[in-house]
Amino acid sequence: MYLKKTDIEIYEAIKQELERQRNCLELIASENFPSLAVLEAQGSIMGNKYAEGYPSKRYYGGCQYMDVVETIAVERAKLLFNSEHANVQPHSGTQANMAVYFAVLNPQDTIMGMHLSHGGHLSHGHPLSFSGKYYKVVPINVKKSDQLIDYKELKELARKHKPKLIVAGSSSYSRIIEWKRFREICDEINAYLLADVAHYAGLIAAGLYPSPVPYADFVTFTTHKTMRGPRGAIILCKKKYATLIDKIVFPGIQGGPMMHTIAAKAVALKEAMSEEFRLYQAMVLSNARKLAETLAKKGYRIVCGGTDCHMFLVDLTPLKITGIEAQNFLESAGITVNKNSIPYDKRPPAETSGIRIGTPAVTSRGMKEEEMVIIGELIDKVLRSKGEKKIISYVKNKIKTLLERFPLYPDLKY
Repeated sequence: MYLKKTDIEIYEAIKQELERQRNCLELIASENFPSLAVLEAQGSIMGNKYAEGYPSKRYYGGCQYMDVVETIAVERAKLLFNSEHANVQPHSGTQANMAVYFAVLNPQDTIMGMHLSHGGHLSHGHPLSFSGKYYKVVPINVKKSDQLIDYKELKELARKHKPKLIVAGSSSYSRIIEWKRFREICDEINAYLLADVAHYAGLIAAGLYPSPVPYADFVTFTTHKTMRGPRGAIILCKKKYATLIDKIVFPGIQGGPMMHTIAAKAVALKEAMSEEFRLYQAMVLSNARKLAETLAKKGYRIVCGGTDCHMFLVDLTPLKITGIEAQNFLESAGITVNKNSIPYDKRPPAETSGIRIGTPAVTSRGMKEEEMVIIGELIDKVLRSKGEKKIISYVKNKIKTLLERFPLYPDLKY
């Protein structure tokens, strides 16, 4: 190992992180474990080359193989999602959204996006994000009664405020988003529709969640969540916006693309075309539903009443504990989740009244519905004990035994 000889501190930190991932039950909805092929591509010498521009239109010489890799990634993205155009260069989901905003909006234009505590994302108009600082934001809400998107209010607000762009998509909404209804509202007020499917992309690729591609002007998604690829993002759009989007990504908001990451995106896109991937996504969905069902039977309120995707929110209010307390209790027992605001949350974002749970990573380890029942029961024990040391120790041992049956990266040596 060259790294061990060169920098023992970084080597040890990576080694310890590998052990943490191997020995913790990963239930954060936005995290996953890519294949070794994806990791190999991302750690390759493709990162050595500066490749500003696009295939056949580079600003540096020696990019012929960069062109091969990026072209393959673009064509695979277009084919997989049945899209007219794809840009595979964005470094993150937020930068992908930024590119769309900068392409069609001017500062102080009005946009609509889901309120953060109702399932939205920082880049959908939060006041601390560039999206909330550069644009006037009208939040999209869910109904108090069932926590589903309030399409009636959405239409009324759109008619009143005439946003130039509406963002459909979320980071914690567990039900089906009705893309057609968003499209109809956008058509009525002559607005652009951006569908941010960072969380749902893998399910969409597998045909298990409705695709927004036929309805949206722009579709953005990250490649590291349900897609099981490297950290990065992709923009899909109608052909008429292709030049506009490409010019904004480069040179508008980014310089040289991360070609090692684009190579890894290409590998992930190829994997997503397989029957194995479709079966994997079906298991992700089944596992999420079984885990939500198990917790519901234990008396927990699942926001929206269940899930149609890979994740769901748990309301902790009846237990009289906060999201951050639950997160810490579970982490001490070897279970990793994240605190998350619930719709109409009375607690601040640093505390929250809920936790978000997702099943992509545990499914990547090979777990199925029977393991979700076990996990649900263990989560319940930890939360109801409110961190009791004896219970934490018991659950930690159970988690250790469970994870030993589903080893992570057994061929990866450090």
